[in-house]
Amino acid sequence: MKHSRNELVDEPAASVFPDVVPAVASERLRAPDSAELDARLRAGASSTAGRRMELPDTTAVQGHLRATTLTVKNMHQFGDLYVNFLEARKRTFIDRLHWSLPQVDGMEFDQYDTPQASWVAIHEYGEVLGGVRLMPTTSRCGIYTYMLRDAQRGILHDIPTDVLFFEAPVDPSVWEASRLFISDDVPAHRRLYVQTMLMAQFSKTACEGGATHVIGIVPAVWSRWLRRLDLDAVPVGPKFSIDGTSSQAALFNARKFSN
Repeated sequence: MKHSRNELVDEPAASVFPDVVPAVASERLRAPDSAELDARLRAGASSTAGRRMELPDTTAVQGHLRATTLTVKNMHQFGDLYVNFLEARKRTFIDRLHWSLPQVDGMEFDQYDTPQASWVAIHEYGEVLGGVRLMPTTSRCGIYTYMLRDAQRGILHDIPTDVLFFEAPVDPSVWEASRLFISDDVPAHRRLYVQTMLMAQFSKTACEGGATHVIGIVPAVWSRWLRRLDLDAVPVGPKFSIDGTSSQAALFNARKFSN
C-alpha cells in the first residue's frame, strides 16, 4: 500500500466527517481518557443525540443472513467460515482496491490476525458478505501492537505517522477496528441491512470484550452508510490516501449500539 497527503477531492454527499485539526499541538502528546472520548463524540455527533441504530424491515432482505464473531478458540465450530472470511477480504482489498497486502491460497492476512483478534463475519450459506477485524488497543505481538499505534510509531510504511491527532491509546476500554468491508456481491436492496447487522455485531463484540469506544480507519465510501445508520462517529485524524482511497481515522461509541 502507498499513502499520500496529496489534496483529496471528495464528493460532497460522500463526506460525513468534517475536516478538523487538533485544538493545540500538545493534543498529540497523550491519549484522551474516556471522558474526553465521550466529549469528542458529543461534539461531533450532536445531531444524532438520542437516536438508536435499528435494523431495517427484514421482510425481503434478511433471508438466511447470520452474524458470527470468530475467535481462534471458536473458529473450529464454524467449518470453513474463517477461510471464507479471509478470501472475502482478499477479493475486497487486493482484487478490487488493489492494496498491496500479504496473501496466500486466495486469502488476505497480515500481522494483526493473531489470537488477540476477533473477526466479525456477516454470512449466508457460508458466503461472507461483510466483515471487520477487532482487537484491543492493549494487544502486542512481537514488535507489533495494533495498526493505528504502529503507524504512529513509524513501523508501518503504508500509513502516515500523523494518522491521529493524539497519542494512540493503550487502554482496555478502547478497541481498534480494521479491514472493514461489505462485499460487492451484496445487492442494493440488502446493503443497508448487511451494514446495520455488521455494525450491531461489531459493537456487541467490542462491548462484551470490555470496550466503550472503537477507533479505526474509515474509507470515505463508508461515510454514505455512516450517515444513514446515524452512527456516533467523529474524525480523530487528518484525511490521507491509501493506494488512492481517501481515508480518515474515526472514533465510534460502541456502547450506543450494543443494547
